[in-house]
Amino acid sequence: MADIIEYKCPSCGGAVGFESKIQKMKCPYCDTEYEMEALKELDESLKNEQSDDINWKIEKENEWQGEEEGMQVYICKSCGGEIIGDENMAATSCPFCNNPVVIAGKFSGLLRPDYVIPFKLDKKAAIEGLKKHIKGKRLLPKVFKDENHIKEIKGIYVPYWLFNADVDASIRYKGAKVISWSDSNYRYTKSSYYMILRKGSLGFERIPVDGSTKMPDNLMESIEPFNFNEAVDFQTAYMAGYLADKYDVEAEESVKHANERAKKSVEQSFLSTVNGYNTVLPEHSSMHIENGTVKYALYPVWILNTVWNGNTYTFAMNGQTGKFVGDLPLDKGAYWKHVGILSGIFSIISYIAARIIL
Repeated sequence: MADIIEYKCPSCGGAVGFESKIQKMKCPYCDTEYEMEALKELDESLKNEQSDDINWKIEKENEWQGEEEGMQVYICKSCGGEIIGDENMAATSCPFCNNPVVIAGKFSGLLRPDYVIPFKLDKKAAIEGLKKHIKGKRLLPKVFKDENHIKEIKGIYVPYWLFNADVDASIRYKGAKVISWSDSNYRYTKSSYYMILRKGSLGFERIPVDGSTKMPDNLMESIEPFNFNEAVDFQTAYMAGYLADKYDVEAEESVKHANERAKKSVEQSFLSTVNGYNTVLPEHSSMHIENGTVKYALYPVWILNTVWNGNTYTFAMNGQTGKFVGDLPLDKGAYWKHVGILSGIFSIISYIAARIIL
């Protein structure tokens, strides 16, 4: 069984965790607070910590390969309970005594992140975020506000790859200018077409790509941006009290996604400089990426799951900025009523406009 790390309070022996409000370690039993700097020496010793290398070849008959495959068991040092998780679990809490634990070896060597953005918002803020997200939604079933139940709230440090690169790009557009006029007999339209070229260089810093298959990319990108100015050098102590996984998507596998994000940003940036045309269509683009480097970081995310009417709804909140996203159920009756009202307003406007022209 693999070993785990628990930060113990020197005053009372209780398990301490990272407190987002004060940005310090705090004992929940005696309220003693500890500066993060005080734990650096311990964290440095963990960097090169190695597990025991003891191998036995044991022959087993009819060895079962099923749901248990890939699962690992850890023993809580506080209560002796078994903590079961998958091979990527790096920080969690004991299901019996609720003490925060960090899995030894998951943040050492090449698996050690370069940076971490600590949680600034706590569980109460996540619950308030959900209430604000629901408030004012006209097409939301009225009973959802009262009858949806929070099934699970998890503070998770999500692994991210951060890509730096320089991009040289050129894009060719086809632009059109259209003018119209009329006389007593005819209405005329003249269309002129132009070839538009844009070339330039852009530097990208820390393009984020989610390194966990458990987290949907679209959900994680929706809660961006994170403020990297508040990132600090990684310490395992920041993990205490939260969940964390090591990456299960390699940096090499994330390069394609990083390139796509860089390309989209370049296209948007170049297109913003093309003005004065009725329509603009890209015809060809060429991009050259060089000086690419990558860093590994952990970003704070709150995940909330609610249950209503037999369905589960997942929401995510940026644990640093409070940005909240998530899909909500639709009241179909209210939707069609809303569509009918808009259609009626549009019909009235069209009728009035036609009368004015006549």
